[in-house]
Amino acid sequence: MYLRHFAFTRLHFETPAETDELFESNARREAEARLGHLIDLRGIGLLTGEVGSGKTTVCRHLTAQLHPGLYRVHYVSLTTGNVLDMYKAIAWEIGLPIERSRASAYQAIRNEISRLVTEAKQLPVLVIDEAHHLRNDVLEDLRLLTNFAMDSEQRLCLVLVGLTELRRRLAMAMHESLSQRLVVRHHLTGLDRDEVDAYIKHRLRLAGCELPLFEEPAVEALFQGARGLPRQINRIAHYALSAAALDEARTVSAEHLQHALEELRP
Repeated sequence: MYLRHFAFTRLHFETPAETDELFESNARREAEARLGHLIDLRGIGLLTGEVGSGKTTVCRHLTAQLHPGLYRVHYVSLTTGNVLDMYKAIAWEIGLPIERSRASAYQAIRNEISRLVTEAKQLPVLVIDEAHHLRNDVLEDLRLLTNFAMDSEQRLCLVLVGLTELRRRLAMAMHESLSQRLVVRHHLTGLDRDEVDAYIKHRLRLAGCELPLFEEPAVEALFQGARGLPRQINRIAHYALSAAALDEARTVSAEHLQHALEELRP
């Protein structure tokens, strides 16, 4: 709707940015630094954040920069089943045949991890996304999967990525063993108020627009409404631009932002 009105080359608030188009926020830089340190340590790490804070984006941007000859990155997001279901998902991602028993699946994955480290000279990096859905027994088995007790160094880097509730769960007594193994814990926050204006200009620039379309009160309303969360900023900005186009306005006002917030209100 607003593509023609504002002469955009694409609807950039509707689609995710490519890896090389990401906005350089303070929160993203810190999160990537923490995860980079985790990979160097070859341990277990925890990355949490609110819905839309950019957790998956941070992980994919960081792992995309890893040398493919030195690292083997695997993503798993099917995390709602039992332990065997988790092993099957990991085996599928790694490229192993699907085993029928928990013990054989566990051993097959461990053997492949050892093969990658000792023969291929690659460090496996396993990212478990949406990890807040993991059952307690699955969390415990993931810890055991990284336990190469006879080795002088870790053979698997495990990254648990999930909502804030995962951080609270791991603080419970039943997960003390896993909690003690976490070498990196980081909570990803949203954009600062000063970054929101720069973020909007960045996204507009990717759409072929160099003009400051959002009025200052609209930027403030956008920050308050989205709480600095990038995905929410994108959604609200999309609706606000549509409202401005319907109004045949050349800029997005606070009233257009308010209209967008009302449309998105459940």
